[in-house]
Amino acid sequence: MSSAEPSDPRDVRPRRRASLELLRAEAADELAVLVHERLRGGEDPWDFMEDLPSVDELVVFTLRAENIAANGGQRPTAARHYRVLRQIALEYPPLTPAVWRLLGDANTHRRWDAVVRADAS
Repeated sequence: MSSAEPSDPRDVRPRRRASLELLRAEAADELAVLVHERLRGGEDPWDFMEDLPSVDELVVFTLRAENIAANGGQRPTAARHYRVLRQIALEYPPLTPAVWRLLGDANTHRRWDAVVRADAS
């Protein structure tokens, strides 16, 4: 497929852009900035640390966002969301535990969790 052709909307494979180590390093840097900003804002870490995603969860969200952007920015259906996250787990096996946590309902107390936002809509 040439770069001028649109991507197939059924293609849910993440586009490999970097090694997992680099993705994790970028996510760790981003998370550190978030923590620093909240601390500078006077928030107590006991109040917000549990609300933040883990480094691997942040990597999964980044890869998912890239997939959404590659699909014209369309918000995925629940089925597509599942397929995209499953494909991320297949492409990056060490991220599998984070993918399954995000697919499950164990972390629905977190404000950023997709399940919480979907229910709040």
